[in-house]
Amino acid sequence: MCGILAVFGCSDNSQAKRARIVELSRRLRHRGPDWSGLHCHEDCYLAHQRLAIVDPASGDQPLYNQDKTVVVTVNGEIYNHKELRAQLKSHTFRTGSDCEVIAHLYEEHGENFVGMLDGMFSFVLLDTRDKSFIAARDAIGITPLYIGWGLDGSVWFASEMKALSDDCERFTYLLPGHIYSSKQGGLRRWYNPTWYSEQIPSTPYDPLVLRGAFEKAVIKRLMTDVPFGVLLSGGLDSSLVAAVASRHLADAEAACQWGSQLHTFCIGLKGSPDTKAAREVADYLGTHHHEFHFTIQEGIDALEEVIYHIETFDVTTIRASTPMFLMSRKIKSLGVKMVISGEGSDEIFGGYLYFHKAPNKEEFHQETCQKIKALHLYDCLRANKSTSAWGVEARVPFLDKEFINIAMSIDPEWKMIRPDLGRIEKWILRNAFDDEKNPYLPKHILYRQKEQFSDGVGYSWIDGLKDHANKQVTDSMLMNASFVYPENTPTTKEAYYYRTIFEKFFPKNAARSTVPGGPSVACSTAKAVEWDASWSKNLDPSGRAALGVHAAAYEETGDTKAANLMNGSPQKRLEMLEKAAAVA
Repeated sequence: MCGILAVFGCSDNSQAKRARIVELSRRLRHRGPDWSGLHCHEDCYLAHQRLAIVDPASGDQPLYNQDKTVVVTVNGEIYNHKELRAQLKSHTFRTGSDCEVIAHLYEEHGENFVGMLDGMFSFVLLDTRDKSFIAARDAIGITPLYIGWGLDGSVWFASEMKALSDDCERFTYLLPGHIYSSKQGGLRRWYNPTWYSEQIPSTPYDPLVLRGAFEKAVIKRLMTDVPFGVLLSGGLDSSLVAAVASRHLADAEAACQWGSQLHTFCIGLKGSPDTKAAREVADYLGTHHHEFHFTIQEGIDALEEVIYHIETFDVTTIRASTPMFLMSRKIKSLGVKMVISGEGSDEIFGGYLYFHKAPNKEEFHQETCQKIKALHLYDCLRANKSTSAWGVEARVPFLDKEFINIAMSIDPEWKMIRPDLGRIEKWILRNAFDDEKNPYLPKHILYRQKEQFSDGVGYSWIDGLKDHANKQVTDSMLMNASFVYPENTPTTKEAYYYRTIFEKFFPKNAARSTVPGGPSVACSTAKAVEWDASWSKNLDPSGRAALGVHAAAYEETGDTKAANLMNGSPQKRLEMLEKAAAVA
C-alpha cells in the first residue's frame, strides 16, 4: 500500500502551499515509508508516499507518460500490467512499475480505461495539457480513497481522511467502482457487473469452475519483488488461501527470489481457537509458520492508535483491527512487506452465522450483494488500514473481479444453509476444495465453523474490551449519549468509548459521517436482523450473538441443540459432510 494526496485548484500556489502539501502528505508516511514524491503544476499538486512492492529500484511515484504531460499517483497493484503493456507497444515506458500503465492507458483511451485494470487501486491522474483530472477507486474498495472540498474551491483526494480533515470544509469517501472526472463535473460508476442489480442468478453450481477461479485469483497475487506471506487464522478462508499459495508458489517468479516455502502468520491470545487451528494447517501445508501472542492489556493499550489509523468507531471493525494491527507490526519487523489475506469470502458466500436464518434464496442473495457493496466500510477498511499502519500491503484474492463474477452468478439455492442436506455455511466453497485424491486441507479444518476474527483470536478478547469500556463509561454517560452524539448514537458502553476516542482525532461532522451505523447481529445488515425476532434483543456484531447457531453463543440453550444445528463436535460435522456428499 502507498499513500496518495492530490490537490487541484488551490487559490494559493506559493512555496508555503507546497510546504503545506508536503506536511499533509507526511501524515500518510506510515503507508509508504520507502520514498516520497511530489509533482507540482501551477495550482495542482500530486504527492505520494511509496511502499515499494514491484520494481523497488525504479518505480518511484508520481509516474508519467512518455512526454510527462500525464501525471499519476497510485495506491495499489495492477495484476494484469504485463498484458496491458503488450497492448501498448507504441508507448515507451520509463519504469517496471505495474502502475505506470495507467498513464499510458489514459493517453490511449481517455477516461474510459478503468475497467481494463485487474487489481486493487486508487489513483489520481492529472492531464497537464488542459489541467483536467480524474480519480478512481477499484471495484470493491479494497484500497481507500477520500475526496474533499476546500473553501477556496479546491478539490482534494487522499488515501486517508487524516490528510484532509484540517484543510477541507467537507470530505467523504470516494465510492468503490466509481470515477471522478473534472471534465464531467462529478462521479460516475465504471464498475457495472450483473450481480450489482441484485437480480437472482440461475447458473448451476460447478465446483471445478469455482475452484479454478479462486486458484487463478491467488496465483495473480503472488506478483511481488519483496518478501511476503499469508495471514493464517486457521479458518476456512485463510486456510484455503495458504493451501493454494503453497501449492503454486514454486512455479511463481517470487520463488526465484524468496524461495518456495510459504511463510504464514497468526495472532491470538494464548490458547485461542485461531492459533491452535492455524498451527495445525501450517504443519499440514509445511509452511514456515510464525505465531504471535498478545494480551488483553496490550490490545487495550493500542486502541487509541488503532482508531487513529483505521479512522472508524465501528465496534466490530475495532475489535478485529486491534489484533491485526499488532500482528502487522510483528510481520514488518521480520522484513515482510506484503501479505495475502482471506477477506471477502463471508460476504460472497453468506458465511456469517446469521445466514443460517435466511428465509429464502432471494433474501440470501440480496443480503450477500449488500454485504459486498459495504465491504469498503468494514473488512476492506480494516485489512488495508491495520496493515498499512506499519507499511505492510494486504492482498485479498476472494475479492478478485473475475472470481466475484463467477461466485455471484451461481444460483443462491446452492449457498443456502441446509441442515437437512448436510450443507453448512459456505458449503459450496468447502465442497469445491474437498479433493479426496489430492487434499488441500484436513477435513475438520475444511469444515470448521465460522469464527469472526475478533472472536477467533480468543473469546476473552471481546469480553475484556467490554469490561474495560464499562470502567470508562458511566451509566449516566450512556443514558445521555443521544444528546452528546445525536448522529449514529452509540447504544453500548463499548461503542461510546470508541466514539470518544474517534472524536478526539476527527472532530468534524464530515468525519463521523463516513462511519456506518444501524442495528446488527453477528455482522448482519439492519435488514437481516428481521430474520430472527430474538436477535433484536441481543444486538452485537460478534458471531457469538447468533444465538442458537454459534457453538459458543453468548446464551447457549445446551450442547445438544447446538450440535443439531451442525455446530457441535467435528465428528458431527463430518457426519453431515458425508450426508452432503451422498446427496451431491
